Amino acid sequence: MLALAAALPGFAAGTTAPRSSSQTDAVKFQRWRAAAATVLAARADAKSLATAAALRFTGSSGSSKSGGPNAVDLAARASELAPQNASIGWLQLQLCAGTPSCNIRDAATAMRWVDADNGAAWLQTLAAAQKDKDATEVQRILADMAQGGRFDFYWNRIVVLMADALHAARTQLPSGFAGSDSGRLIAASGIAGGEIIPPLTALVEACRESSAIPERRELCLKLSKTMQHGDTIAAQMVGFSIEKRLHAPDSKEVRAIAERRHVLEWRIAAAAKFDDRLLPWTRNARARVRLAHMRVLPREEDVYIAILRDHKMALEPPEVHP
Repeated sequence: MLALAAALPGFAAGTTAPRSSSQTDAVKFQRWRAAAATVLAARADAKSLATAAALRFTGSSGSSKSGGPNAVDLAARASELAPQNASIGWLQLQLCAGTPSCNIRDAATAMRWVDADNGAAWLQTLAAAQKDKDATEVQRILADMAQGGRFDFYWNRIVVLMADALHAARTQLPSGFAGSDSGRLIAASGIAGGEIIPPLTALVEACRESSAIPERRELCLKLSKTMQHGDTIAAQMVGFSIEKRLHAPDSKEVRAIAERRHVLEWRIAAAAKFDDRLLPWTRNARARVRLAHMRVLPREEDVYIAILRDHKMALEPPEVHP
């Protein structure tokens, strides 16, 4: 999430108002969010319903203050309209996981049918097994996760989906937020940042226990390497952390991990400088460029690389000579 904050000026995760820290503006944003959700829910296409679900989600209950369908119901309707859309399925799974009354088992199973190669689809199931202290089930789930060739949260696709839905409904939406390309990107990124990246605590704890359960070590090592190529910076960083714990502190593997992490952090910081320098009248153009990259590139890091290439910048940090 720090990477997102660095990359998007005014980024605010979850339920706070973009570009403002005042309580008054936060209340205005919540009102806008509720009204925008109502508009989008009435459009009834899959993208609009998924975006309405994300806007209406409160994280505390399944009820809707507006009296309409709640977030989980809207996400389920979006999935019914686009049953093979993995990003909508992922959004539905995360909103279900954050709603106490939702049947997470069904949502998780459906997600694995849609994208069986994504190891991240097992995270909620792993969390339940870890909570129950079921070591046998944890071992089985880790084995299934390690078989996945990817570890994705669908970040780029979901942000683009939400930005597109907000753009399509722009003449109907209330004013105040998301009235420009830059505003839509910031709003979509902020809301998605609070909803689609799941907790990774259960996975970290399960792999930390590999010292006492040796058969887990190879599973966690394989999974950590997959995570290091995941579609979000958050997954990559946790992947580095898990692998680091599985090697001796002074090993060549740990040195290699530190170097890979350094390169990633440098790319994030270098790309963010071009956003930091934006003049107000250039922000919309830069937002359109970023969204164009997000539309065709699968990973968050890929977007940073594309931004550096756009500016003919090096992709590797300069060597530091003693």
